[in-house]
Amino acid sequence: MPKAVAYVLIKAEVGAEKEVLKLLEAVKEIKEAYIVFGVYDIVAKVVVEDVEELKDIVTRKIRRLQKVRSTHTMIAMEGFERNG
Repeated sequence: MPKAVAYVLIKAEVGAEKEVLKLLEAVKEIKEAYIVFGVYDIVAKVVVEDVEELKDIVTRKIRRLQKVRSTHTMIAMEGFERNG
């Protein structure tokens, strides 16, 4: 069954990046998340079965976390992955 992959760019409240990163660990659909420098504070890789599930994860599980100010979601269309 094809998977939907998206990268969610997250802005957190000032100084709350590590706290938000820790909260994201509880969302099982987030396979990777990193604190980054730049316009956004955290980038998270979300892998789900379909786009409807992705919508649910972003709106109900990520945006509602304490200290998350905003998100920007980029849905992957095609690509490749290297192991190692």
